[in-house]
Amino acid sequence: MTDLAPINVVEMSVSELSVALKRSVEDAFGYVRVRGELGNVKYHSNGHVYLDLKDERACLAGVIWKSATPRIKVKLETGLEVVVTGRITTYPAQSKYQIVIESVEPAGLGALMALLEERKRRLAEEGLFDAAKKQPLPFLPEVIGVITSPSGAVIRDILHRLSDRFPRRVMVWPVRVQGEGSAEQVAAAISGLNGLPKLGVMPRPDLLIVARGGGSLEDLWSFNEEIVVRAAAASLIPLISAVGHETDVTLIDFAADQRAPTPTAAAEMAVPVRADLILIVQNLGRRGFGALRRALEAWRTQMRACIRGWPTAEGLLAVPRQRVDVASERLPRALRANAQLHLTQFCRTGARLGPQILQVRVVRDRERVAAAGERALRAARVVRERQRHRLEAAIARFQAGRRANVEAYGNRIRRDFERVAALGDRSQRAAAGLIGRHRAALERTAGLLTAYSYRGVLERGFALVRGRGGIPLRSAAAVSPGARLDIEFSDGRVAAVADATRPVDPEVSRGGRGPARTEQGNLFADTWGVRRDPERP
Repeated sequence: MTDLAPINVVEMSVSELSVALKRSVEDAFGYVRVRGELGNVKYHSNGHVYLDLKDERACLAGVIWKSATPRIKVKLETGLEVVVTGRITTYPAQSKYQIVIESVEPAGLGALMALLEERKRRLAEEGLFDAAKKQPLPFLPEVIGVITSPSGAVIRDILHRLSDRFPRRVMVWPVRVQGEGSAEQVAAAISGLNGLPKLGVMPRPDLLIVARGGGSLEDLWSFNEEIVVRAAAASLIPLISAVGHETDVTLIDFAADQRAPTPTAAAEMAVPVRADLILIVQNLGRRGFGALRRALEAWRTQMRACIRGWPTAEGLLAVPRQRVDVASERLPRALRANAQLHLTQFCRTGARLGPQILQVRVVRDRERVAAAGERALRAARVVRERQRHRLEAAIARFQAGRRANVEAYGNRIRRDFERVAALGDRSQRAAAGLIGRHRAALERTAGLLTAYSYRGVLERGFALVRGRGGIPLRSAAAVSPGARLDIEFSDGRVAAVADATRPVDPEVSRGGRGPARTEQGNLFADTWGVRRDPERP
């Protein structure tokens, strides 16, 4: 009975067994929650996510379809402990089971804190939290950009505090501060405000405030995302982080230029109190006015003391007046002495300018001109002599060259004559040889022509018969009785008329041995009866 049992089992194909197993597993585990550590997370290009969910003793393959990925609020990373919800199914192509995940949640606060600490350490190693990169906040910004939710109480608190302290122009960039896509919106807002032009309808803010109210770690998790932290660290505009309450700490607080415990505190950091500034300015104005008044009084006192120490006008002008009197007494004597000195110098110079001096100079210049003329004549003669010698030498060289050229060309002409004579002899010999060769060839051709001509046949005793039009006749059938014939012999022609046709001797036609014919001229006697045409010679 045991041997027959396998025969009674229903036979199934591999596909049917796989479908049955798949149906059984999906019916038994239609909805499960599994806790484990993520491993080998792979984001496929088509939008699906493949991962492993493992603990210390087992590993479960998991897949998140593209339609479910938008609902995943946690960034999937290797080593993160999570609780996933989904259904167990099988993959028949590889004979394995897997979980199709529909939602992912962190496995408690400890997992999020561990992930937060690991991300904080990694970003700090990159230098995003360095204090050297922090920018100072502007004292009184003209435009303040606020990145927050437009429907919450945070924006109203910030606007109210700014209007109380120092009203400024506020530019609000509305974003989601919690849930799916909130991190991307916050990062895009920071980048967008940094990209605005400095001057325009919407000018670039001088200060940014990223604000959100309090909440749990999960609620504030968008501000721990790496994309937000990097956008805050890369901001060229000074940024204040006002996320959560005083006890809440997010990673954007470390990347921002300043951290505010609350959004209201961020508004207080952004602008000073206008009333305090007015009081400070008024106090400084009063202090400046008092200091100026005291300085003017001190300067007035010093001026009075200086005036008392100044000498009188009589004292100042006494010495110059005395000097003027002494100079006025010395001036006439000095004028007379100066005139006498100039007169002496004039007379001395006039004595040197007498006519004899000019005459001597004229004679000396005339002698110099005559000497220069003689030197010019001698130089002209020397130049002419040199040019004459150079011309004679050039003429001699020219004549010598001409004689040499004449001799050279004469020799060349003689050589050319000799070459022409030699070439003439050679051409005559070549022409004679060529004529001889052509003459011999002509004689050979004439011999061949004579040998192949029909006149040689006529000289051996044959005759050529022509019909009308001078056409040679080759057979007796071509001759009709009464036809006029032209018979050509070797020594002339005879006109004849065909009389009758005779049969040919068979012995002659076959080339056999017949009776020898000794008469010449009866070549046509066996064929035609030929009679002489009396009208033709």
